[in-house]
Amino acid sequence: MAGTSSKADEGKKKARIEIIPLIDVIFFLLATFVLFTLSLSRISSLPITLPVAQNVPQQANPNDTTVYLQVSEDGTYYWKQGNGNPELISTSEIAPRLRDYRQSENNARVLIRGDNKARFGAAVYALDEIRKAGIEQVSVETVSSPTGK
Repeated sequence: MAGTSSKADEGKKKARIEIIPLIDVIFFLLATFVLFTLSLSRISSLPITLPVAQNVPQQANPNDTTVYLQVSEDGTYYWKQGNGNPELISTSEIAPRLRDYRQSENNARVLIRGDNKARFGAAVYALDEIRKAGIEQVSVETVSSPTGK
């Protein structure tokens, strides 16, 4: 009976190895191993003393023509050009001084400062006047300074 299969062979199924559950078990074991090894290593540090920054006074540049415009708590302004002394100016004096400064300097720079309790509105007014004067190099100092310095 060549070419015919017997009824006994029809009931038997071939054995198959399912690989998907095997992959799941391997990933579970890998994740467990990784978590276990990470929990074993303790993070430790050594106590050290870091150096402290010191305030080193900057040497004055004799050719500094930067204008320092300081805004104070009560809305007054201080004008300081280069290494000169700051002088108290009114709000109406800001625009003409900035225009004169822009015309006299090729590289006009303005640094806006504020004292400890300066109002933001006064600083925005100063920024607007600087923009109207056509000065492009403007910075805002992020450290407060004593009034009139």
